[in-house]
Amino acid sequence: MSPPVFGVVGWKNSGKTTLMSHLIHEFAQRGYVVSVIKHAHLKFDIDHPGRDSFKMREAGAHQIVLSSPRRFALMRELGDAPEMTFESLLTFAGPCDVILVEGYKREDYPKIEIRREGATSREPISTEFPGVVAIASDRPQDEREPLPTFPIDDIEPIVSFMIELLGLRRP
Repeated sequence: MSPPVFGVVGWKNSGKTTLMSHLIHEFAQRGYVVSVIKHAHLKFDIDHPGRDSFKMREAGAHQIVLSSPRRFALMRELGDAPEMTFESLLTFAGPCDVILVEGYKREDYPKIEIRREGATSREPISTEFPGVVAIASDRPQDEREPLPTFPIDDIEPIVSFMIELLGLRRP
């Protein structure tokens, strides 16, 4: 049985990564093992010129596994192949209690939408994309909003809501 998935979505500059970091920290403080999947921009790189793995990838390696006593990383070149599906990425989450996802707003899984001043759009995501079950916002609560709404920096109640919604057991 795969671990439950919960995500954070919002427009650019809405604070997704900041909220994700706080959620991860709170889950970890409560004893949960968290894996993360983050959707990145078209071109990103975790490898840098001059590194051995960079030289190997530039030489044509299709896949590279980096390993040390403390961690390992897997890099795979997709070339002209399509981006991996969300479902296939979930198989790489490894052993954990919960998978937190940043992005993938078009996928149907439970997620919290960030609505924050300074984001590139004020349009709600919940009306256009599936799976939004709650809102985190720095704006006053709109009484017409049918979804539970949390202050964006009130992390403990957000995590408690997520745990209850996902039916997570105490670790």
